[in-house]
Amino acid sequence: MKDAQPKAIYLNDYREPDFRIDTTELTFALEEDSTLVSSKLVMQRNQNAENNAALVLHGQELELLSVSVDGKLLAPEQYEVGEETLTIATLPERFVLEIQNRIYPHKNTALEGLYRSGGMYCTQCEAEGFRRITYYLDRPDVMSVFTTHIIADAEKYPVMLSNGNLIDEQQLDGKRKVSWHDPHKKPAYLFALVAGDLLCSSDEFVTMSGRKVDLRIFVEPQNIDKTEYALDALKRSMRWDEEVYGREYDLDIFMIVAVDDFNMGAMENKGLNIFNSSCVLANPATATDAAYQRIEAIVAHEYFHNWSGNRVTCRDWFQLSLKEGFTVFRDASFSADMHSATVKRIEDANIMRTVQFAEDGGPMAHPVQPDSFIEISNFYTVTIYEKGAEVVGMIRKILGTEGFRKGSDLYFERHDGQAVTIYDFVAAMEDANGVDLTLFKRWYKQAGTPRVSAESVYDAAAQTLTLTLRQMCPDTPGQTGKLPMWIPVQLGLIGGDGQDMAVNVEPASAWTADSQVLHLTEAEQTFVFHGVTEQPVLSLFRDFSAPVKVECEQSNEELLFLLQNDSDGFNRWDAGQRLMLNWIRSAADSQFELTDDARNAFASLLADESLDPAMVSYLLTLPSEAYIAEFSDVVDPAAIHKARKAVQLALAESLQAEFIACYQRLRSDASYQPVAADMAARSLKNLALSYWVKADASGLQQAERQYTAADNMTDQMAALVATVNSGDRAQAQTLLDRFYAQWSGDALVVNQWLSVQAGSAEMGTADYIRSLLQHPAFDWRNPNKVRSVIGAFANQALVHFHATDGSGYELLADAVLRLNEANPQIASRLLGPLTKWKRLVPAQSQLMKAQLERIMAQGNLSKDVYEVVSKSLI
Repeated sequence: MKDAQPKAIYLNDYREPDFRIDTTELTFALEEDSTLVSSKLVMQRNQNAENNAALVLHGQELELLSVSVDGKLLAPEQYEVGEETLTIATLPERFVLEIQNRIYPHKNTALEGLYRSGGMYCTQCEAEGFRRITYYLDRPDVMSVFTTHIIADAEKYPVMLSNGNLIDEQQLDGKRKVSWHDPHKKPAYLFALVAGDLLCSSDEFVTMSGRKVDLRIFVEPQNIDKTEYALDALKRSMRWDEEVYGREYDLDIFMIVAVDDFNMGAMENKGLNIFNSSCVLANPATATDAAYQRIEAIVAHEYFHNWSGNRVTCRDWFQLSLKEGFTVFRDASFSADMHSATVKRIEDANIMRTVQFAEDGGPMAHPVQPDSFIEISNFYTVTIYEKGAEVVGMIRKILGTEGFRKGSDLYFERHDGQAVTIYDFVAAMEDANGVDLTLFKRWYKQAGTPRVSAESVYDAAAQTLTLTLRQMCPDTPGQTGKLPMWIPVQLGLIGGDGQDMAVNVEPASAWTADSQVLHLTEAEQTFVFHGVTEQPVLSLFRDFSAPVKVECEQSNEELLFLLQNDSDGFNRWDAGQRLMLNWIRSAADSQFELTDDARNAFASLLADESLDPAMVSYLLTLPSEAYIAEFSDVVDPAAIHKARKAVQLALAESLQAEFIACYQRLRSDASYQPVAADMAARSLKNLALSYWVKADASGLQQAERQYTAADNMTDQMAALVATVNSGDRAQAQTLLDRFYAQWSGDALVVNQWLSVQAGSAEMGTADYIRSLLQHPAFDWRNPNKVRSVIGAFANQALVHFHATDGSGYELLADAVLRLNEANPQIASRLLGPLTKWKRLVPAQSQLMKAQLERIMAQGNLSKDVYEVVSKSLI
């Protein structure tokens, strides 16, 4: 490690920058072996800064050539070059700073700053990648107007792009110079540059004020047939943001570029979004329904950032959820409107319960607004994004849809062009609605997942139900003695006829009747429901109204009743998950058999054509092994796998006829369309196939027929996955070989092929994974391929990752050490599964801990890896 004890950065140490940058002019001379970067910064001293403060610029792995102030070249003794800084001690109040430096993009394996992806130049500057380009005040509260010039070989790089609008083009003796200007102030993390031999798909959008905006997606030539859906999703996103938030796009052009080598999903650079190719490229033959939905959501997310992240940005990185949590909330709302709101809510809750709750319970637990970090890249987490979105969603629950819109309007109006904090967002919500959210702010500062217990007493004579709710939040690293939070509890009381009861609640001040939300604001509160004419079944936390763990004693019969009758689709699913968890727990101790009542209930779901097939698919999907682990006090991966498999087999055999009938009913000869209704039907059809394959050999035969006949990747991949997970290794290998022979020329499809094998409980042993790592299709330099193999293995093939000999842990540790120096971000993000060692059964726990200790004992750990490993071993 370069620094044996890397220092933490603290929120409390924030202070304004000593200097501002009014304008930034950058010139890039792109050559094959290096790039010359020239910057011209018009700067001024911040009047609030200390007198005579030195200018300290950020830079990393830069070859400095010259420094000039107001046109005068500085001698080396007039500045100081540190490992990651350039310091100039004596400067006037206003000045022009010019810097020349050289960088080597083709050697940049970290994929931050300016780097090469195949034959293309591209950038990734969030969070601190810009300092790998040139010396700069690389912090989000330094906002500047950028002009960018790019000079490169005209034949090799016919497309040269940057932020804003194109303002000039020139031919220069075999080279070409293009100039771009972005009139909106932005921090350096939103800078982007792309140069390559690319093709463009184009369209236009007319804004609500009548302006025409050019829409362009740039891709490598072989991918030009995979852009139509993303363009359509972009137009839907733009229209939705106008209609729901009143936000209009503000430049003449909006561009997206697809890049193969990318650490993240996508990046919202102003006017020039750079996307991981897996998040933008799709056609029916190569992309599954899940990929289409992911593309739609990510295109929307990055576009929505134009306001919630770009026009109004973060003051510092501790405010990361200001833009990410709010924008995830916005893209989730968009997806709910485009498809099924219930299904979207189920998907969001599933991620929270499987991934975020685990993060809250582990060594990297942190608040939505962290207090400190060593490496900011480690805080691009589900807590910042998904929990941050849930916190925003709770504000909307409290204020209502109209009140929330008033608050967002005030927020954008008040802070346009500024770098602000999470509390500025909350203040806008308060001021627009005349409400005090002081108590609610604890959601931003307290880490951990609150637990809410519920006890109810029914008085038939008085026709009342007394409900007592208690909340507590467990200790997390660095935080003990948590205070009560404001928890919106959306609920219903269901009578014997399956209908919601109309009730009055005391105290009335804690109840929002139109939305049926109780406001839990104390450690313990009691509510009395009047007019309750019979013993009800309690339906708590409808619509996943708060990201909490609920402790409420309900029998399997009550859960089955909720599954069949609850008017809230989310709670129907939740009841089913709780019921299946009970089954899996019981299967760990004895042979599992499905009761007649349960069988009949599930059979009726499969036969009910009035229900949304996508929701039925979720209702019949067993909790994943990771989900089950999160609801276990001590995790025994082998026992969980065995018990879940037993319940899965019982469902498959008991409902075989119903699954076959459902499959046959939903088969269609119509051409593939990536539309919500068709996607929903395919999801249930393919779930039915997966159970059929488990039940009997005829299912495996049908999977092979579907694979052969499929005209789309959704059905082909579903048949392949069902076969791989069937246990018939010979048939699985036959289809895998056929698949690779067909798709070996398409990198994104091959990544799916790798992931199917690596994430399989039937195939994904450590030895098999090592063979995949030697396959010609695998490349350690490509993050998508690393995630497809190492990530799928460690997060999905849990029975093999947790092999009793520790071979799975060793494999993951080897991968982390290999990537530690080449790509620290990816190395760090792979570590998540190893951080859960304290919750495992003792034998597994010690084996996992030993691999963390092995990583820690290595020299020269990156800050990214060091932070996660050191915190995990405390």
